[in-house]
Amino acid sequence: VQLQASGGGLVQAGGSLRLSCAVSGNKFDIISTGWYRQAPGNERELVASIAGKSSTTYQASVKGRFTISRDNAKNMVYLQMDGLTPGDTGVYYCYVQESVILRVYWGQGTLVTVSS
Repeated sequence: VQLQASGGGLVQAGGSLRLSCAVSGNKFDIISTGWYRQAPGNERELVASIAGKSSTTYQASVKGRFTISRDNAKNMVYLQMDGLTPGDTGVYYCYVQESVILRVYWGQGTLVTVSS
């Protein structure tokens, strides 16, 4: 399974970015997908996820500002990020978990930098 993340970049505080993750090669249905991020010196943390068809979970700090979505027909996962703050800076990684074997796959990460 391959994941290709894109959409990161440099943006000013208050701005928006939309991250995309293209998924290919999965043999089984994707039962869970989402985004983690890792800021310099910090551990990787969950930002948002979708389980099943539409059950979403958000980290408290992004709730109301970020929206995760998936397009099953296109095998894509998105993260719309609005109202960005410098605290959102980090490398964002998408992941998917396949059904049956329950293995988790990761994308290569895309860097988001929010300037104040």
